Amino acid sequence: MIPRYSRPEMAAIWAPQTKFRIWYEIEAAATEAMAKIGMVPQEAARALREKGDNAEFDVSRIDEIEREVKHDVIAFLTHLAEIVGPEARFVHQGMTSSDVLDTCLAVQLTRASDLLIADLDALLAALKRRAFEHKLTPTIGRSHGIHAEPTTFGLKLAFAYAEFERARERLVAARREVATCAISGAVGTFAQIDPRIEAGVAEALGLEPEPISTQVIPRDRHAMYFATLGVVASSVERLATEIRHLQRTEVHEAEEFFSAGQKGSSAMPHKRNPVLTENLTGLARMVRAYVTPALENVALWHERDISHSSVERMIGPDATVTLDFALARLAGVVDGLIVHEDRMRRNLDLLGGLVHSQRVMLALTQAGLARESAYAAVQRNAMAVWEAGGSFLDRLKNDTEVTGKISQSDLETLFDLDHHLRHVDTIFARVFGDDTAAT
Repeated sequence: MIPRYSRPEMAAIWAPQTKFRIWYEIEAAATEAMAKIGMVPQEAARALREKGDNAEFDVSRIDEIEREVKHDVIAFLTHLAEIVGPEARFVHQGMTSSDVLDTCLAVQLTRASDLLIADLDALLAALKRRAFEHKLTPTIGRSHGIHAEPTTFGLKLAFAYAEFERARERLVAARREVATCAISGAVGTFAQIDPRIEAGVAEALGLEPEPISTQVIPRDRHAMYFATLGVVASSVERLATEIRHLQRTEVHEAEEFFSAGQKGSSAMPHKRNPVLTENLTGLARMVRAYVTPALENVALWHERDISHSSVERMIGPDATVTLDFALARLAGVVDGLIVHEDRMRRNLDLLGGLVHSQRVMLALTQAGLARESAYAAVQRNAMAVWEAGGSFLDRLKNDTEVTGKISQSDLETLFDLDHHLRHVDTIFARVFGDDTAAT
């Protein structure tokens, strides 16, 4: 987590002061639940709230204590006792450190999820707006990087919209799965604490009680969470890569917004580089890199070890902060994307009409020619255009095998671009529902 790729709201979730505030809320909610069932005095719970709610936890003091005791939760509890006084002896009754750490992580990941879901909503809004703007903007579709058949730029963006809509659904599910609370004590048996305490903390923090914990919340939940972030990051990279390809000089169908005063190169003043989408490609790699450690955290020893702890202290902040930044940046790229419709049309015509080859072949089969013969006739003329240039339609008109089945005037109708766009409304309705008239 570095400032260059951090946004303040997400970074704040992982700040030490935020962490200690969540730890306090867990301890306070647990103490109140204990007081409710007579496990500790009501006065202790009241004193904790009165002195702790408005306290500013001294991070340097907690660090100082930890250097001595070599235990972060004990260091915090010691500092809390300095604030609260004698009543602090009733805090943390029957609890273990993992109760605090795991529940806190659940709170942080759910808060991070809320920001990421909001990021996706902003990206979806930008994609939808631009998709409808270019709903019928013709462009060439490519397979293997080679011209295939016409599509529209709006369909490209609608494809991305559908992908990120699935990403949102997955993230909502991952948030729900990771939002569990464990206040079950050593090895998770509730031997020294009542299960009602866990229920009270869960309710206070907006979590669900973990059905069965050991001394930790099962890490398959976290593995799924970080795997979901990795998939979302891969979708970011897919769209970023598409834009990078479209910005290549030889293609030049779309490009990132280039602001006044911006410089593309320290050496070459003419350069306008796709730096934002290149950056997104790199950030996506980093988010995916955190998935494997999360998967490896699932296999802990017996009821608990802490091999997962150091991993999560790094990947929790880094993965969420990085993806938050990436999604916001991608939304900005889409929102400001410059689309060169004239260049798209020019590229469509680059191969002299070869993009209509399939339609000609199908028409020949409908006219009675065997598919193998139809393919050979069309390919024969297409390869001649590939090698020598010229008009594909003109070559077909001069091929007696073709004109023996299809008249020259009928051949011309097979080169109608609108034929390829006739089902765009159907596709948009599938992606956006009935909102096909949006602007």
